[in-house]
Amino acid sequence: MDTIASLFSFITTPVSWVIVQFHSVYGKLFGPDTGWAWGLSIVSLVILIRICLIPLFVKQIKATRAMQTLQPEMKKIQERYKSDKQRQSEEMMKLYKESGTNPLSSCLPILAQSPFFFALYHVLNGIATGKTVGVIDEGLLESARKAHIFGAPLAAKFTDSADKVASLNATLTDVRVITAIMIILMSASQFFTQRQLMTKNVDTTVKTPFMQQQKMLMYVFPIMFAVFGINFPVGVLVYWLTTNVWTMGQQMFVIRRNPTPGSKAQAAFLERLQKQVTHHKKVRGRGNTNVIKAIVAKGRDRNEFERKFINGLTKAGLAAQADGTVVESDTSVVTETEDGTPAGAPKRQQPKRQSKSKRQSATTQAAAGATRADEPSDAKTSLEKTAAEPADDSDDSPKTKQAGGNNKQGNKPGSGQRSRAKSGQQRKGQQRPKHPSSKK
Repeated sequence: MDTIASLFSFITTPVSWVIVQFHSVYGKLFGPDTGWAWGLSIVSLVILIRICLIPLFVKQIKATRAMQTLQPEMKKIQERYKSDKQRQSEEMMKLYKESGTNPLSSCLPILAQSPFFFALYHVLNGIATGKTVGVIDEGLLESARKAHIFGAPLAAKFTDSADKVASLNATLTDVRVITAIMIILMSASQFFTQRQLMTKNVDTTVKTPFMQQQKMLMYVFPIMFAVFGINFPVGVLVYWLTTNVWTMGQQMFVIRRNPTPGSKAQAAFLERLQKQVTHHKKVRGRGNTNVIKAIVAKGRDRNEFERKFINGLTKAGLAAQADGTVVESDTSVVTETEDGTPAGAPKRQQPKRQSKSKRQSATTQAAAGATRADEPSDAKTSLEKTAAEPADDSDDSPKTKQAGGNNKQGNKPGSGQRSRAKSGQQRKGQQRPKHPSSKK
C-alpha cells in the first residue's frame, strides 16, 4: 500500500493543503489538537471531492443503464463468436461505438477519486511515522499525532503493535475496537448501497449476465473492504466511510427522483407522482414535467408502470399532454390495457374452422349453383314452343321436304331440331341450343 501511495505523491501537496485549510476553520471551533478538528477536515475533504465528481456520477448512471440495455445484444455476440475471441472483441467495440457507451464510464467515480484516496493515505502514513508531508510542517504534524477519534489516534491501524500505538498515546484495545467498528460500518454501507441498486433500480423485465455480475459484486466489495480495512489508518477509514455514506445517500436520491424505467423504484415514483398530480390537478416541478413528457412521447412503447400511471390520470379526469402538463378531460375516455390497446375494444378472433364434410358439401353446392347460373334461361322455352307448334303439312317448300325426307319419323315434325338441340347440349362447354325455326 505504501508503494502504491508513493505513486500518487504528486497530488499529496494539494490534498494536504485542503486538509490544513479546513483544519484552520474547525480548529477555532473545537481546538487545533482535537480529533474533531482533524476528523471533520477529512470529512470535508471527501465532501468537496464528491461534489466535484457529481458530473461523473451522472455519467456513471447513464453508462450503467446503457450497459443494461445492451446486455441482450452482447450475449448474442458472445454466442455467435464464442470460438473467435478477436472477432468477439471487435464486434463488442463496434456495438459500444454505435450506441455511444463506454464500459469504463460506470467506474469513473471510483477511478477519479483513487488518486485523492492514496494521497490521503500517504499523508496519514507520514503523520504516523513522524514525517512532514506536503504543506504539513512540524507544528501541524505534532498536532495531528495528538488528535484522537473516540480514543484512537488518527494515524493508528488495526494491525499496529502495542508499542507503536503507545507511542501515539493510545491503547491497543481502543484502536482495535474503533477500527473494527469503522470497518464493519464501511462494509455494511457498501453492501447496502449495492443492494438497493439491485433490488430497486434494475429493470426487472431484462434478465442478463450483467445482473448476475452486479449481484456478485454486492458480496465481493464488502469483503474486500473488510480485508483491506485492517491495514488502513483511522483517518483513511474516516475518509472511506464518509465516501460510502455519501454514495449511499446520493444513490437513494437518484433512485427516488430518477429511477430506472421498468424497475420497482419507477413503480413507486409514478405512484407518488399520480397522487400528487390528481390532488393538485396540475404538475409541480420541472423534473416531474419532463417525466410525464417522456412517458407521453413513448406512446405504445410504455411499460406496465407507465400505462398504469396514464390510466390512473384518466380515471381521475385528467389527460397527460405532450408538453408534460395535464388538463381536465372526460372521465369516459378509454384507458389502455397491458398490451397498450384500448380497454374494452373487441379482440380480433379467428374464424371457426369447419369440418371436412361441411367444407365438401359447401363446395358441391357452390358448383351446382354455378352450373345452374350458366344454363340459358330460354332453352326450355324454345323446346316447349317447338313441341307446341302444329306441323305444317301444306308447306311444299324444298327446305321442308328435305327436312321431312331426312326424318325417319315423318309424322313427328320438329323431332330433328330437338335431336340437334339435344346433341348440342352434350358438347363440351354447354352451348345455347338453336331455335327450331333457325335455318341449318
